[in-house]
Amino acid sequence: MKKIKITETAFRDAHQSLLATRMRTDEMLPIADKMDRVGYYAMEVWGGATFDSCLRFLNEDPWDRLRKLRKAFKNTKLQMLLRGQNLLGYKNYPDDIVEEFVKKSIENGIDIIRMFDALNDMRNIQKTLEATKKYGGHAQIAISYTVSPVHNIEYYVQLAKEMENMGADSICIKDMSGILLPYVAEELIKKLKKVIKIPIEIHSHFTSGIANQTYMKAIEAGADIIDTAISPLGMGASQPATESMVSSLKYSPYDPDLDMDLLMEIAEYFKGLKDKYIKEGLLKPKIFDIDARTLKYQVPGGMLSNLLSQLEYQGASDKFEDVLEEIPKVREDLGYPPLVTPMSQMVGTQALSNVLMGERYKLVSKEIKNYVKGLYGKPTVPIREDIKKKIIGDEEVYTGRPADLLKPQLEQCKNEIKEYMEQDEDVLSYALFPQVALNYFKYRQAKKYKIDCSLTNEEYKVYPI
Repeated sequence: MKKIKITETAFRDAHQSLLATRMRTDEMLPIADKMDRVGYYAMEVWGGATFDSCLRFLNEDPWDRLRKLRKAFKNTKLQMLLRGQNLLGYKNYPDDIVEEFVKKSIENGIDIIRMFDALNDMRNIQKTLEATKKYGGHAQIAISYTVSPVHNIEYYVQLAKEMENMGADSICIKDMSGILLPYVAEELIKKLKKVIKIPIEIHSHFTSGIANQTYMKAIEAGADIIDTAISPLGMGASQPATESMVSSLKYSPYDPDLDMDLLMEIAEYFKGLKDKYIKEGLLKPKIFDIDARTLKYQVPGGMLSNLLSQLEYQGASDKFEDVLEEIPKVREDLGYPPLVTPMSQMVGTQALSNVLMGERYKLVSKEIKNYVKGLYGKPTVPIREDIKKKIIGDEEVYTGRPADLLKPQLEQCKNEIKEYMEQDEDVLSYALFPQVALNYFKYRQAKKYKIDCSLTNEEYKVYPI
């Protein structure tokens, strides 16, 4: 028995889950000192959708955010989420981009890189892992947790052993949909602890209302670290509330011994921000509702709301249940991919199309076709020949590592943005999100001049001062 460690998600997954990743750096920094003194094991502050949102919606440099947070957190490890070969985007990037991105992430302040692949295909993790170890970071590999006829405890135990053998420093069970049941978690952790020697972290969402119970059983079974979010940004589609979990473990051998007085002060700060977000319409109170449908359909909370929005836009809200029923069928057709980015978006969109078109796979996205062709990685189980035929006809399926098809891109990107580069990291922003980054670079450059503010970011007219 040992004290449990806590990773706080307020600056990454919590606001990504609840308010579309719109928290600004200047809203984080005033409370950073207090959070640094709480006693957290780590702060998850970067990665996921934060990078894109900084550039696209907030006119902020994500690298500058990371450097400021590193300066503010003198005692606490900083953690990020990386989608393996997808980095922070929605496609595979060449190996030279992957290595440079990991290198610069660590140089700018990241201690722990949590990496995952949407298909649990470890070939898509290998380069990220190698680079993290090379540049002195802690490499945590995450299991994308889902349930299917083939995703059982034996499958996850074998996957965890593979991760440890690859060189992982720790393993995270990433339960993005909030469907890991308490007694399943207990059995899984006990079996993992018998065969692997590295720490195990549990990450779950409160969407279905069971994450607190899951955490408790996982802790009792031997889990080392849990992910929580300070209460104003906890629960709902986010993680279990930090203060509640800390209090639940009080007087037990697992007591994390965090400073509760500081946690209460931090919660008060975030209560004020939460009220502001609600007034601005960024945070919808409904997102805190428990939605038990996720236990049946395995659909993350954000995916549920996105599907409903798309149906409302097309005047087809009455088809919502039909789409939910179609999602598991599409998953089965496609070899049971876990519903995590980018597979959650791809499966959800295909299910929506199947229902609205009145015919299955009449309309198929480019992304689904590429997935069936093997360009995202290996499905958990082979896709049936009749489904392949319907989606890609007689096209050949690639069975190698998808990134092996990609040519180096770093030098080309440098040449394309040389007139806008102000730091080495700019080339990585551009490599991941070319047009979005270019718009930001123009905005940044325009701040040094007088601007016609009546124009959009894409239409800046710059006049020398």
